[in-house]
Order: sequence, then C-alpha cells, then structure tokens
Amino acid sequence: MDNENNRSTSFSFAAKAKDYYQLIKFTLSFTVVFSCVVCYLLAPKVKEFDWWMIAILFLAGMLVTGSANAINQAVEKDTDAMMKRTGSRPVAAGRMSQSEAFTFAVIAGLVGVGMMWYFFNLSAALLSAFSLFLYAFIYTPLKKINSIAVLVGALPGALPCLIGWVAGNDDFSMGGWIYFGIQFLWQFPHFWAIAWVAHEDYSKAGFKLLPADKGPTKFTAVQGIMYSVLMIPVGFLPYYFGYTGLTSAIIVMVCNLFMVVQSIRLYQQMDVKAARRVMFSSYIYLPIVLLALLADKIK
Repeated sequence: MDNENNRSTSFSFAAKAKDYYQLIKFTLSFTVVFSCVVCYLLAPKVKEFDWWMIAILFLAGMLVTGSANAINQAVEKDTDAMMKRTGSRPVAAGRMSQSEAFTFAVIAGLVGVGMMWYFFNLSAALLSAFSLFLYAFIYTPLKKINSIAVLVGALPGALPCLIGWVAGNDDFSMGGWIYFGIQFLWQFPHFWAIAWVAHEDYSKAGFKLLPADKGPTKFTAVQGIMYSVLMIPVGFLPYYFGYTGLTSAIIVMVCNLFMVVQSIRLYQQMDVKAARRVMFSSYIYLPIVLLALLADKIK
C-alpha cells in the first residue's frame, strides 16, 4: 500500500510539475531569459563570468517571464481551449484553475522583480515590471482587437536585452538600445511566420496577428522582407560603436542576409512550407547572433 501511495504521490508531483512547465511556457521563457543574460554579459562593466550572478539573473528573469505567461494563459483560457496547439495547456484543459495561475503569477512576478532590484538595480527591476505589465495586460487583450498587437508585443519581447544591459551596466547607454533594436526587429519576421503557419488556429480564436486582414497575403510577406532588411544596418551597429569586433559583424551580416533570403522565398512561394522555413531560420538566428556578439565582445 505504501508503495502504491508513493507512486501516486510521485505521479501527482510529476504531473503538477509538467503543468507549471507548460504554464510558464518554459521554452519561450528560456529564449527570452537567454537574451537577457547574454546582454548582461555584453555590458562593458561586466568584466568576467560570475556564475552566481548569472544564475540569479536567469532565475529572476524566468520568474518575471513565467509570471507574464501565466497571466496570459489565465486570461486566454477559453481561446486557448479552442486551438489545437494550445488546447492542452493546464488552464485551458481544466487541470489548473485560473485562480491558481493568477496566484502563481503574482508571487513569481513580485519575487522576480524583487530579485532584480535587490541583486542588480532599481532600473532593471522597473523595466522588468513594465515588461510584465505590457505583455500581460496590453498585448494579451490587444491580440483580439487589432494586428498592432504584434508591434506592442515586440516591445516586451525585446526589453529583456535592455534589462540585461541595465542590470550589468546600471545605465541606459547606446549598447543596450542597439541590442534591444536587434531583437525588436527580429520578432516581426519570426512572429508573422508563426502566425502564418498557425493562421487557421488563430483565426478560430479571433486573434488578429497578421498585418493583412485577409490572412497570409503578399502584403504580409513584404512586411517580413522589410523588417528582415532593416535588421542588416542595426546588426552592424555593435561593431560601428566599438562594442564588438569585425568577426561578429560578418557573422551577423551573413545571418541577416539569410533571413532576408528566407523572407523573399516566402514572398515567392506563399505557402506554409516557406513560412515554416522563416520560422525555423529565426529560431536559429537569435542564439547564433547573440553568442557571436558575446564571443567577440571588445568593451
């Protein structure tokens, strides 16, 4: 009997852990926090790898991002349940109540922002709180109203770069805004490709996430090309201002050109397969670019 109870308890714990893993959208949160940590290390005042501070920043970032994602899922319970790709999320599937998700979000958000303030500085904490608010309470409801939600959502999506820089450098100097700009522009071809692939699901839920009301169109593809092209000069700025070297500038340039090519192919082919290529290319783009910049850091 004891063994059965132990197995039952272990199963329940594993199931609950899996639900929280989904609640915070771990993979998405990890990507966001990865950008924050790299930009923290790119800050000129951070001279060496302090693994303790990196771990603290990572945990604080995961708590803040997880809080925003938990609020998102609690608010979008009904719409998530309508979509194939989100129907199994814990709140949408009924395995977790909205009140439990909100309680977790409040605790995680307060602890995460508090850690940013205590271990780093007030500016990083305020930026983190602003990013959480913007994502959870502005971007989330706006998705059903107007496609400008993507522009609004790109702000909290890029703020982790600035948060990391401010946490490390304790100022709002040029470098932080450059890295913010790189991630800000990257999100448009990235997210529109996702919205293209999942258009049927998104439309069913009433989300308006593509720039054209008629769904995946040439206009959407042109917008993706435009933002991919804008990434080229912005990607050159870390080298121009002396933050990183020529090697990373070349790597970033190649990656940017690759994104442009994939976006052009989407315009030419106008199908889900091409959109999926843009999506996966963007997933590869970000870690390569950020790690190249970090490896080639000058000051």
